[in-house]
Amino acid sequence: MTGDARRTFGPVVLLGLAASGLVAFGGTRAWVDTGGATGGVNGLGQSGMATTADLGTSPLAGALGLVLLACWGVVLVTRRWFRRAVAVLAVVTALGVVATVVTGARTLPDDVAAQLASTGQSVEPTLAPWLFVTGAAAVVVALAAAAAVRLAPAWPEMGSRYDAPADATEAAAVEQPRTSLDLWKALDEGHDPTR
Repeated sequence: MTGDARRTFGPVVLLGLAASGLVAFGGTRAWVDTGGATGGVNGLGQSGMATTADLGTSPLAGALGLVLLACWGVVLVTRRWFRRAVAVLAVVTALGVVATVVTGARTLPDDVAAQLASTGQSVEPTLAPWLFVTGAAAVVVALAAAAAVRLAPAWPEMGSRYDAPADATEAAAVEQPRTSLDLWKALDEGHDPTR
């Protein structure tokens, strides 16, 4: 199982990164098609979704997509319990995107229609494909992050040899090599023999 779990590291992280990028991009696209109608800046609609000159967008989804990308970057370079904690954060954030998509699907068309009506335009807005793409990508991220929470203990980690020394005594404990054989041993152990 451990060998199989180690092989899941690359595919799960790549899937999570790709889907998070799609969430970040889809969150910046219009989720409502207005048929070319434009509106003025009125702030937030009743649902709290943006109904500005960028009609039918949800900036929250784009921002959460960037958080998801950051989470996967942290998962790549961390170890042990911290890696799992960040994966849990990615699950929660992805579920937040799903909630944003569901809320947007229910309220954005009405908010946009009300804003267009205030400018004298009578248009029946429809949901755009980017809403569904963003929602599906968020579900994929949630599943990948849940897999990361479960499989992270078996995943490979960056070596501790590149960590900064914990304190001055540990740094002083690394003695300088004296012979060429000591130089090679120091390099094998991850120490810099030039210091």
